[in-house]
Amino acid sequence: MLGRRSLLVALLAVTVGLYLLPSPIDPKPHVLKGPPPALEGPLAVNTLLQGGRRLFSGKLHGPESFTADESGNVYTGTVDGKLWRIGPDDSLTFITQMGQNLPECGSSTDFEPVCGRPHGVRLDRRGQLIVADSYFGLHSVDPETGEKTLLVASSEGAGGVPFAFLNGLEISSETGIIYFTDSSSRWGRRHVKLEVIELNSLGRLLSYDPRTGSVAVLLDSLYMPNGVVLSPDESFLLLAETSIGRILRYWLKGPKAGTKEVVLDNMIGYPDNIRLSDRGTFLVGITTPRFRKFMPPFLDMIAPYPAVKRFLAKVVPLSFYNLLLPRYALVLELGLDGDIVGTLHDPGGRLTWAVSDVFQHRGRTYLGNTDLPFLPVLEDQGS
Repeated sequence: MLGRRSLLVALLAVTVGLYLLPSPIDPKPHVLKGPPPALEGPLAVNTLLQGGRRLFSGKLHGPESFTADESGNVYTGTVDGKLWRIGPDDSLTFITQMGQNLPECGSSTDFEPVCGRPHGVRLDRRGQLIVADSYFGLHSVDPETGEKTLLVASSEGAGGVPFAFLNGLEISSETGIIYFTDSSSRWGRRHVKLEVIELNSLGRLLSYDPRTGSVAVLLDSLYMPNGVVLSPDESFLLLAETSIGRILRYWLKGPKAGTKEVVLDNMIGYPDNIRLSDRGTFLVGITTPRFRKFMPPFLDMIAPYPAVKRFLAKVVPLSFYNLLLPRYALVLELGLDGDIVGTLHDPGGRLTWAVSDVFQHRGRTYLGNTDLPFLPVLEDQGS
């Protein structure tokens, strides 16, 4: 009897201690628009993503974003802070390290603030790589020599607010202006799961003018702004708000210039990068789908309950949440008006899952991801 009482006292003490322990997050309740849309019509399940193959297994860890030059070379960055060139013959060449090149780079997210983490990668009109490194800032990199030029440091930021999580990137072919996103002013890339659980609106859409070196804040109070893409005529750009499953349109030209509007909400999953397809539509990588066979998705269940979120952030290791992510790959194809016109699926993750980018080049589709140790590709997809 005494032993049982001691056990209850110990459990009560632990419970009180956990309750009093401060939580790292300060979430607000979020009211969902409704359950995720049904898997029917253009969202119907298929296996179109299962016909590909994996390249560079064990050599490329988390190839998250892509760009290509006129010679057919494709460029990407990985979790170990490195930039790579993939040749037309599928050769792999190291270009540079964004931070310190340590043996520990890539072994743990704890080393990312030292090693760097290139997210958005594009080529500008001068043939230089423009890289949004999540920790160090916006860079220009010579793809031949690997020489890095810092354009805007994360510590400098914009509007008096430092960058904490640079992410998506796009460059105007008309003006050379660089559009990029800072997903959060609070949480860095290695704490992205806390960013998603907290569900704050501390992200921004920004622009950098290489002619003047100035940074402008185009939109603020965004929910984890991520991928960004220009329309074919560059009259607007689309922007993914990952943590709330929404896509915005921001007008750059015309009577609506400088304003935003929602084009897709209550999405089937959480959007990452958005890219133009070979036929002028938009391709959206879905990092996590919102549907489950036997239960509601985890983030949907906890969205309205800040107390639950605070408690989970105190007691659950960040690595545990990976167990809740389904191995399901999904890509949405959108028309210029934002309507869903098609989808590509890989149920069960036979080829890949957690798609971060969908980049089409010379008859091949490159499927990005933030953590997986390989590069999935589809041949002759969408060409």
